[in-house]
Amino acid sequence: MSPLVVRSSSVHRSRTLQTVNHRRTDGRSMPGRYYEEFTEGETIAHDRRRTISESDNQRFCDLTMNQQPLHLDADFAADTQFGERLVNGLYTMSLAVGLSIPETTDGTIVANLSYDEVEHPAPVFHGDTLRAESTVTNKRETSDGERGVVTMRVDAYRVEAGEDTLVCSFERTVLSEKRPNEG
Repeated sequence: MSPLVVRSSSVHRSRTLQTVNHRRTDGRSMPGRYYEEFTEGETIAHDRRRTISESDNQRFCDLTMNQQPLHLDADFAADTQFGERLVNGLYTMSLAVGLSIPETTDGTIVANLSYDEVEHPAPVFHGDTLRAESTVTNKRETSDGERGVVTMRVDAYRVEAGEDTLVCSFERTVLSEKRPNEG
């Protein structure tokens, strides 16, 4: 696996961390982080990327029963300010969450608690490739001290030659497992 690039917002230098694969009690490995492994201010650049196809957008709209012609009707969309169909914004957001899971909450999450401050500053079109970054903005233990609440700012970017474009940004708050006592 490739190393993660972690940037701290308070200290502007990069360092490389190896992906940690934890062992579950059943012996399977999981790449997600326990509560203690998140650091406020760190930015995790996720390795996975995804090119969105017309079929991806169509299936998402079908599954969610969203028949907005801006997403599905090429003739309708041609007459809009965008000139072509847009990828459903909820799919863009869902994809950003999915891209972030391996290095954040895969196997260590108890629950997603909220998604807040969702923004779509630029459109996404069929054929666009997206990547994501998560910045840990807050963390605290639960009142019983048995788990932790972690809030991350997730940013999704359209990958372009030269400079990537921010297409979706939101806060994701999760209830995270704490590291099990080894003993």
